[in-house]
Amino acid sequence: MRFEFATATQVIFGPGTLGEVASRAYAMGRHALVVTGSSAGRAAQLIDRLTAQGIEIATYSVSGEPAISTIAQGVQQARQASCDVVIGLGGGSVLDAGKAIAALLTNDGEPLDYLEVIGKGQPLTQPSAPYIAVPTTAGTGAEVTRNAVLTASEQHIKVSMRSPFMLPRLAVVDPLLTHSMPPELTAGTGLDALTQLIEPYVSAKANPLTDALCREGMTRAARSLRRAYQNGDDAAAREDMALASLFGGLALANAGLGAVHGFAGPIGGITGAPHGVVCACLLPHVMTANVKALQERQPDSAVIARFDTVAQLLTGKPSATADEGVAWIQALCVELSVPSLSRFGLESSMFPAVMAAARKASSMKGNAISLTDEELAAILEKAL
Repeated sequence: MRFEFATATQVIFGPGTLGEVASRAYAMGRHALVVTGSSAGRAAQLIDRLTAQGIEIATYSVSGEPAISTIAQGVQQARQASCDVVIGLGGGSVLDAGKAIAALLTNDGEPLDYLEVIGKGQPLTQPSAPYIAVPTTAGTGAEVTRNAVLTASEQHIKVSMRSPFMLPRLAVVDPLLTHSMPPELTAGTGLDALTQLIEPYVSAKANPLTDALCREGMTRAARSLRRAYQNGDDAAAREDMALASLFGGLALANAGLGAVHGFAGPIGGITGAPHGVVCACLLPHVMTANVKALQERQPDSAVIARFDTVAQLLTGKPSATADEGVAWIQALCVELSVPSLSRFGLESSMFPAVMAAARKASSMKGNAISLTDEELAAILEKAL
């Protein structure tokens, strides 16, 4: 057996750890670009601390999922302000934008030179500028991943810029920052986190280290996602979900994902549906298709038993089967008021384009088994 494991240079977890960012940023640079979401005021406390530490600040607001042009503009602003460190404070889109900006600060060219699928896919040749990732949601695990998901508006697709150089220098996960998430956002990000624990566990690239993270993360998400949704101030539930998100990021960065995320990029690019909602709608149907395909074409595969393990961790029943795990996820989606994909405009006429793009996605390569076009189309039909 051989596997590798890579993550952020340092990870700090715990309530109140936001207060440690300024002193650590000072050790990396004196001019910081602070990347925030649409509500830049949420970063006021951090900016005050950075300023008090003697760091000059430029801010850059990212509204929604970052487009290719968003990154180019952010790099331009960072260069104009002579920024030598980048700090991302926000959800997955903000953290991904910060990663991409930090990477292009030290590498020549434009985003398209390094993008998968629609770009040249060139490798980064220089380490990114020092980057500190501070998540305010519990879902993507982007604080410990090596890629940034960008929206290509003209092509109506989401694509990744990816490199080991893009791993953050520091990830600071403060669960207190997630308490203000409204129920709808808690549901979407939490279901994304759950998907990113299940897919690496049944991935073709799973390994013992990511397995341990996935099992622990699934257990925490199963007991706490509903609670965090029902009561945003449940500190124990918020901490569980922050850990589940972190563990999912660690796992996917090292064991890959699967068909859910293979589909999610194209569907999100075409419909604009929230990423977590797309994952939630697809997850039970992808699980069902994978188990059936494995039983029919690879009946001796050890992965079949892994789907049963997933069900046991989610339901808490030692004898639960994969079908019960699927039913548990479907019931959870109902409880969390997850809308169907047809609500966002996905139609069967779009299936060929979605499937063609999904086939090219790196996530699809990690799926437990290669699915046929008929199986992929059936998944999409059931998710409408």
